[in-house]
Amino acid sequence: MKKLTILFLCIATLGLASCKKDTIVNQTTPNITVIRDVPSSAWALSSDKLTYYALLNVQQIDKFSLDNDAILVYISYDNGATYLQMPFVYDVDAYSTVISERQVEIDIQSADFQEVTPRKPNGTTKVKIVIVASDIQ
Repeated sequence: MKKLTILFLCIATLGLASCKKDTIVNQTTPNITVIRDVPSSAWALSSDKLTYYALLNVQQIDKFSLDNDAILVYISYDNGATYLQMPFVYDVDAYSTVISERQVEIDIQSADFQEVTPRKPNGTTKVKIVIVASDIQ
């Protein structure tokens, strides 16, 4: 009986020792952050005078990232001390973005048309664009 117990223990030990352990490492692509300074002169008024807009060239936004990744846009009026994520409404002006391949357009429009023409930023604004990579399943 003792020999049979020892035999089973040896078989079990060999069986457990031969199990293969797989370590799964989640490889993530790092996010990309692009900072742009937008001077007051970069804002243009649309022909209907309802929208101020600024066009930012962002070479990191290619077709693949446009189709698959999240692209977040923030704006700062205090040189990066605080950021507001777009879209948002501030003091009757609505801020929004249009994101396309290699370009981000920032639009400022009146939120309630009390003032038809929105206010143009009077100083340099800092814009942060974050491209959040996504795993495609």
